[in-house]
Amino acid sequence: MTIACREPHAFVCASDSRTNPHPALENSVTFSLSHSLADQGIETSATIHPNLTSEELTAAALERSEGRRAKDGPLVVETGKHTGRSAKDKFIVRNAETEDTVWWDNNASMTPAHFAALKEDFLRAVADKGELFVADLFGGSQPEHRVNVRVINELAWHNQFIRTLLVRPTEAELDGFVPEYTIIDLPSFQADPERHGTRSETVIAVNLEEKLILIGGTKYAGEMKKSVFGILNYLLPAKGVMPMHCSANIGPDGKTAVFFGLSGTGKTTLSADASRTLIGDDEHGWSDTAVFNFEGGCYAKMIRLNPEAEPEIYATTKMEGTVLENVVMNDAGEIDLDDNSLAENTRGAYPLSSIPNTSEKNLGPVPSNVIMLTADAFGVLPPIARLTPDQAMYYFLSGYTAKVAGTEIGVTEPEATFSTCFGAPFMPRHPSVYGNLLKERIAKGGVQCWLVNTGWTGGKYGTGSRMPIKATRALLNAALDGSLNDAEFRKDPNFGFEVPVAVAGVDTGILDPRSTWTDKDEYDRTATKLVQLFVDNFEPFAAHVDQGVRDAAPSKSVAA
Repeated sequence: MTIACREPHAFVCASDSRTNPHPALENSVTFSLSHSLADQGIETSATIHPNLTSEELTAAALERSEGRRAKDGPLVVETGKHTGRSAKDKFIVRNAETEDTVWWDNNASMTPAHFAALKEDFLRAVADKGELFVADLFGGSQPEHRVNVRVINELAWHNQFIRTLLVRPTEAELDGFVPEYTIIDLPSFQADPERHGTRSETVIAVNLEEKLILIGGTKYAGEMKKSVFGILNYLLPAKGVMPMHCSANIGPDGKTAVFFGLSGTGKTTLSADASRTLIGDDEHGWSDTAVFNFEGGCYAKMIRLNPEAEPEIYATTKMEGTVLENVVMNDAGEIDLDDNSLAENTRGAYPLSSIPNTSEKNLGPVPSNVIMLTADAFGVLPPIARLTPDQAMYYFLSGYTAKVAGTEIGVTEPEATFSTCFGAPFMPRHPSVYGNLLKERIAKGGVQCWLVNTGWTGGKYGTGSRMPIKATRALLNAALDGSLNDAEFRKDPNFGFEVPVAVAGVDTGILDPRSTWTDKDEYDRTATKLVQLFVDNFEPFAAHVDQGVRDAAPSKSVAA
């Protein structure tokens, strides 16, 4: 017997005589697809497993040998050669819908003809599958600003992942669910560059006109969640809603803070604070009435996770329902979070409910504070600085962080990373669209903005040390509870923003980066270099912003 359905569709139902390939699912309660695959023009003889629970999907993944269970409960999987996003293999179809709305300097294009060939081959591959796992989900928690997404997977653990990461409809919401956008994810599919116009056998093709996303040649599950983020980044600005690559939480005073930041800057860690209510860790929208999570789960880095510094996230590594990607595990089912032999980008996907003190409605009030996180490996930026609205837009459009090279022996020079809007790979529209939305919302709400450096102090990477997380948390707490506004501030000579002179509970020395360097001349030379990197990076945006934002740039003449 196969998975039970409420009504006949273009998939195998209880009335069929075929054997259920997964005995563990024999007595499961599943929710059928109210809008069948055939209604979408997707024909297949596969056994369809619709809207399974996390427990059922874990059971299926284990029976299909897609992963192993750790002794404490999580499902542990490996993604193979792709341990992160394949940014160069992502394409948006260039057609009448997107010609004048997509930022083509940032997004690779695919012709309609190439997509048509790709779609034809994808549907042929779907038709030949023995099993498919389908989930109907929401992208977005605020009903008036969410999108209905159907995800079709050949892997059970992929379906569990996306069910964990997106917003799960109630049973009542599933009844009558009509997909607006559809994602088909087939890791076994290999694209043909000549036939499909791709760069390699891996492809993430987005057709905003057909509302269809095709993912092939990669087992990295994060491609699905970021594809939904891209959809919302395209749709919401037209509604006046600001999509954000950020985490968000609510303080005891009921005020919301959002944390912008690229990978490795502390976006997930700093938002998972037991004293504050978590809205979400990665993707949100800022409407007229709320900050709302795009997702229903979290996707945290696991490499070298510290149980003392990050207890809430660490606890999820011992919970059923968590999916651990590329985390090393021995034959006894014991995981080693310090082992990067499979990947540096080890990840854990877990539902928001795994974190204590989360928002019941997955949303909160509009922000009172905006935090922009950077991990400055140059050791130049202060641990915290107060920004004007113009400065906030400047640093938002810059999207700066710095990472250590670490790829060759003896190479310790930091590498600057500028990802506009703290998420350029996911931004279909021109960054000025998002920047102007942010500036308008900051001004309208009287929002206080801060730049927080979680990177290096006392020198650049290789000489200095990582900013103490206790100091970062103390400074953030002072900013969020309003007490930091009462401190004495100085104007940074290189960047022009305001930096506190002293903060209770924080070593005064680290507030002035230059004073922490043994070689002050080297600090000045490094600061000059970083200023120039900012100035050069911002040149393409200068014509799209007003004079106030242009004046917020760091000053070469002062730093020189």
